Amino acid sequence: MDCTLTLKASSRSANETTRLMVVFRKIDIATELFSCNDYVSLKDGSTGSAKGVSGLKSRMCGENEPRGAYYTTSEYLTVVFHSNFFDNDDGFDLLITPFHSGACSSSETKCRYGQCIDRTNRCDGYDHCGDYSDESCSNLTRVGAGVIVGVIIVILAIVAVVIVAVCCIRKRGGLGGIIKMDFTKLKGKAKVDDPSSESESEESVYSGLEEEPDTTGDEESSNEETKNTVDDNEDDDEEDEEDDESEEESIDEDEDQRKDIQKLEEDETLNDEKDHDIVIENIKSMNVKSVPKKQEGITLSVPDEYDYDSSDEEDIRNTVGNIPLEWYRDYAHIGYDIEGRKLIKPKKSDELDEFLNKMDNPDYWRTVTDKLTGQKILLSEKDLNLIKNIQSHHLYDNQQETYEPWVDFFTHEKMIHPVTNRPEHKRSFIPSKWERLKVGQMVHALKMGWMKPTKKKTADEEDEEDKHKYYMLWKDDEEKSETKRYRSHIPAPKMALPGHEESYNPPPEYLPTKEEEQQWLDADPEDRKRNFLPQKYSSLRLVPAYKRFINERFERCLDLYLCPRQQRIKMNVNPEDLIPKLPKPRDLQPFPTVQAIIYKGHTDMIRSISVDPSGQWLASGSDDKKVKFWEISTGRCMKTIKVGSAVKCVAWNPNPDVSLVAVTIDQLVLLLNPGLGDKVLVNNTDNVLSSYESPDESSTSVKTSVEWEVYDDTKYEKGYRIGLPHPKEVTQVTWHGKGDYFASVMPKGESSAVLIHQLSKRKSQNPFSKSKGLVQCVLFHPVRPFLFVATQRYVRVYNLLKQELTKKLMTNCKWVSSMSVHSGGDNVIIGSYDSRLSWFDLDLSTKPYQTLRHHKKAIRSVCYHRRYPLFASASDDGTVIVCHGMVYNDLLQNPLIVPVKILRGHTNTKDLGVLDCVFHPTQPWVFSSGADCTIRLYT
Repeated sequence: MDCTLTLKASSRSANETTRLMVVFRKIDIATELFSCNDYVSLKDGSTGSAKGVSGLKSRMCGENEPRGAYYTTSEYLTVVFHSNFFDNDDGFDLLITPFHSGACSSSETKCRYGQCIDRTNRCDGYDHCGDYSDESCSNLTRVGAGVIVGVIIVILAIVAVVIVAVCCIRKRGGLGGIIKMDFTKLKGKAKVDDPSSESESEESVYSGLEEEPDTTGDEESSNEETKNTVDDNEDDDEEDEEDDESEEESIDEDEDQRKDIQKLEEDETLNDEKDHDIVIENIKSMNVKSVPKKQEGITLSVPDEYDYDSSDEEDIRNTVGNIPLEWYRDYAHIGYDIEGRKLIKPKKSDELDEFLNKMDNPDYWRTVTDKLTGQKILLSEKDLNLIKNIQSHHLYDNQQETYEPWVDFFTHEKMIHPVTNRPEHKRSFIPSKWERLKVGQMVHALKMGWMKPTKKKTADEEDEEDKHKYYMLWKDDEEKSETKRYRSHIPAPKMALPGHEESYNPPPEYLPTKEEEQQWLDADPEDRKRNFLPQKYSSLRLVPAYKRFINERFERCLDLYLCPRQQRIKMNVNPEDLIPKLPKPRDLQPFPTVQAIIYKGHTDMIRSISVDPSGQWLASGSDDKKVKFWEISTGRCMKTIKVGSAVKCVAWNPNPDVSLVAVTIDQLVLLLNPGLGDKVLVNNTDNVLSSYESPDESSTSVKTSVEWEVYDDTKYEKGYRIGLPHPKEVTQVTWHGKGDYFASVMPKGESSAVLIHQLSKRKSQNPFSKSKGLVQCVLFHPVRPFLFVATQRYVRVYNLLKQELTKKLMTNCKWVSSMSVHSGGDNVIIGSYDSRLSWFDLDLSTKPYQTLRHHKKAIRSVCYHRRYPLFASASDDGTVIVCHGMVYNDLLQNPLIVPVKILRGHTNTKDLGVLDCVFHPTQPWVFSSGADCTIRLYT
């Protein structure tokens, strides 16, 4: 199938030529072996025959698309897509853009290398220029938009925080009012340290977590922040004086409240330390670090979100990581922070201070130390109750209901709507199929007498059962050996005991000589009888350590661990009994064994050879554009005909009364008369060809597929008789057994891949309406009107009279290369490029009866002998393997296949070996032609 699409770019002006630019976005076209049978081709012109676009292959397939952009030289581009197969691949995706090379206008954009394209193609998500130069703006635009949106969000967030802070200050009347309100709730015994007082505290990982925290550092930092804030507010006040008047009123109120707090502090005593702790805890619970003094106003300090954990999880202040704290038991520090500084432990009181605290502190008994953080925690009443409940094995929480109220879902009373109103399953009404089968088996066993009912026990048997049974402790278990071996312990195999060779002072006869020692060193470790060399030492203290001791112990452990110990029943089987008994090759003679004659004369590889029916002449076709005719017995070249192109196939007419040779070159099939041998035979052949009379055009309603051309004058004297031009390249030609019909193969001809020609009527016809695959070769049945058609993986057998498919043979190979039919017609051998030779018995199965893999490389040709039970195969490994293949008339006896001889002689050239082989029609001889430009005869 060929699909052609021609595109034309519209020119902007008459002086300026608009061309087309092609960019491959994707290509996925199936490939077969080493060729592109399906392909796409881009032509630089308005026709499919124009030259290809510069920089691209003439045929493109596979999955690797070409990179970059490719340009036409004119305003036309032709896309040709060719397909031979039925595979459903993704195809290809092209991006075609018109452009010009002049100055770009305002409505155009310029690529990196100067091509002007339409401005609408810029930043549209497609790479029109092939180097993404027309898409370079998209990322910058997106980044700019993202930056603008981010800035707007940050500004809105800052404004919202400021508004909320100002509203909170005005609503609560300042921070002083909050603290004053908390102090009024106390009994009059609390004392608050002056925020301006300075005290030094040691840095610790547990700072701020002890009973009496020191907040001086926080106050100093907050004072600095407040000072900076005041400076900023002073600058703002100069700009807007009206707002200051309203703010001063609220600041005055805050100053009055602060004075009240200070007066309260001077009046109250310091006796009650417990109330002091409660005050500190209340202040800490407000998340306010300090309330600094200032003249103009009070600024709200936003709490640092990293100073406390707002999540619901346990508050873990130890940031050294999840490591055992016992590691730092003997050190003054507890770990390191993220900057590498030591985290100092909090000071611990000695035993005397601990005793005094125990006597003075009434809550000492309910104070515990957190091991994870080192903080002293005062247990609440709820915590104490929880501990008491756990110790008394009660429910930990008294407020929780232990038993839920009972709901009587199921009752004895009949309900209109039951709890589960689901209908019964279908299987509850249908008898079980498996039970029916089981009962049927039991009934059948009862009928056959295999299954008998249990007998009733007599009185004596019942008395015996009632008696006590005694078992012998030391008696062997009466168990079957089949079941016993699965339960018995299988001990590990013991290692062999050392012998005299392993002694440190072995006898002299066990010491190896220098030759034996060198032989042991040269041998592979697997081939050595022992893995050491015996050595002699005068005393035990001179013996060195054994080098392979650890290796051998390790291997022994692997054997005990990995090797299963299982008892097996050994079967004494002779290995020779498993090999099929084949006759010896000397009992199967005659077959070719030696090289007799070498035919030299061609200057290029010889692709095909053929022997005439009398066995006197040999025809060969080569890539040197010549067809040569040889005398078999002497090896002389009798005649050479130049055909003007490489010869793909030659085939001699099997009719002994006609001297014709069919030759295929390119798209032409030639019928040549070599003019060798008996003159009567040569003249008779020409008389038969010249006596043909063409019928009237009115009488012939069917048009032939191929026109027959008759040669005269000069070509007639060279041997040319008839030419049959074909629409596609012809690779093979084969004759029918009677010599009147011959078939030609065109693998790329699709539905007309196979044509059958009749010599007597000079007619050609196409037997198939559509293609079933890529045809490799065809053959006629020697007796019946059957046609064998071999595609890549299958061989189809057609009945030409009934015009129907008879059989389809499964070759089980990747690519069929050649085929041959037995003279009896019931057996076929097939060679493939994956080095397989398959024998088919048509009466037995459509699958191979036997597959031979004797060759190491691709098989190029296979052939049967007409009279002797022989067949041969030629391969690229440079060998011809001859096999004995006897076919018996008895249908119950399978064919006998025995390889008898491997014939060598050809040398590989360009990775090609033997290209064709054919047997002599009467003698057990075989001819082979190879890539080394020689033909060899083995007799």
